Amino acid sequence: MNELLTTLLDAVGLAWWVEIRTENPRCIYYFGPFPAQKMAASSQGGYVEDLEREGAQNITAKVMRCKPKNLTVYDDKNDRVVPSGILSGQF
Repeated sequence: MNELLTTLLDAVGLAWWVEIRTENPRCIYYFGPFPAQKMAASSQGGYVEDLEREGAQNITAKVMRCKPKNLTVYDDKNDRVVPSGILSGQF
């Protein structure tokens, strides 16, 4: 029953999501959906811990109602592209 409610709330944009932004890498992550704000808030710490273990820096998190189009939004415009076959210290 809880999954059905969550699916319905998500379909109409009333589900709760955890939005986590990191500066390095510059990403926005969405975790959810959750049927209640309290459930999303109680889960956000675990998501932040996972990203910290992966090396993400300057992490901010908030719980919000939304309907994300993508679960991960990666800003690669400031990333430096290393040509194939060349090590980063060689150019």
